[in-house]
Amino acid sequence: MQRLRILLLPLLAILTLGATASSASAAKSSIRVGIGDQSVNMFNEQAWKDLKMKTTRYFIPWNALSTADTFQRDRAIQYVTAARANGVSVLLHVSTDDFTPKKAKLPSVSAYTAEVKKMVALFRPLGVKEWGVWNEANHSTQPTYKDPKRAAQFFRAMYTVVGSKDKIVALDVLDQGGVEKYQARFYAALTPTYRKRAKIVGIHNYGDVNRNRSTFTRNIIKTSKKYNRSTRFWFTETGGLVEFGKSFKCSTSRAASRTKNVFKLAKQFKSQGLDRILLYNYYGSGCGKTRFDAGLVGPDGQTRAGYRELKKILPGYSR
Repeated sequence: MQRLRILLLPLLAILTLGATASSASAAKSSIRVGIGDQSVNMFNEQAWKDLKMKTTRYFIPWNALSTADTFQRDRAIQYVTAARANGVSVLLHVSTDDFTPKKAKLPSVSAYTAEVKKMVALFRPLGVKEWGVWNEANHSTQPTYKDPKRAAQFFRAMYTVVGSKDKIVALDVLDQGGVEKYQARFYAALTPTYRKRAKIVGIHNYGDVNRNRSTFTRNIIKTSKKYNRSTRFWFTETGGLVEFGKSFKCSTSRAASRTKNVFKLAKQFKSQGLDRILLYNYYGSGCGKTRFDAGLVGPDGQTRAGYRELKKILPGYSR
């Protein structure tokens, strides 16, 4: 009998470990977490590899494939190619070609459609299956900020090119005053059919995350649900701010604390359709170097407190 107990102990230990692993797996949230960045160097960093990310986001100027200067085109190809080599899917997000507030020219629907056709022809064979109609459409750095109707026309144009096979972020907005009115005008410009096709809405909720609130995230979700009850939501750009103008002085410890807020909001809104978190960004610029810094690592790749906080949180989430 004693011999039997000795033989059974290893088996019981294995079964216990298996049950624990199964329980941990079952507890993992279905919300996918990734990191967006504009630098291809991210994929070579060991610190990035340690996070085991499988999704990212890259924004590309709407006319990058037609300008004489091929820098933006080549840069995007390099990024998408490197992501694919690392087993990472890319949300390719169309954006402005001039971030100067209120200065960028709004393209016509026909010009936008022609560019999207080129992008799909080039990047779909490279593995891109997720597309963003227009980055942060309601912000003044984007030419769509005063024209939600045009943003809706762009969605229809992209859907016509891409179809239902790939995923499309139909509307992408920043959590700022007036966002609900912008959304309402966007949906008003869509037919009932296209409202149903607008299945994913992107949210940039830096304000809520860094000011310890949930107001705008809740309102954006509520407004979209009013027009399409089955809408899913992605935090397409979010994270703890290390530095942002005069509002947020340089602090990596504060940014780490606010990184936790991203996941508090994720838990709060998961039942309402939140599917994905795309933190922005991997590389910071260094305090005092630019107006905006939300990097998880410094410009030299040195990990910051936000990175370390993220690493502790990630085991509870999907990639």
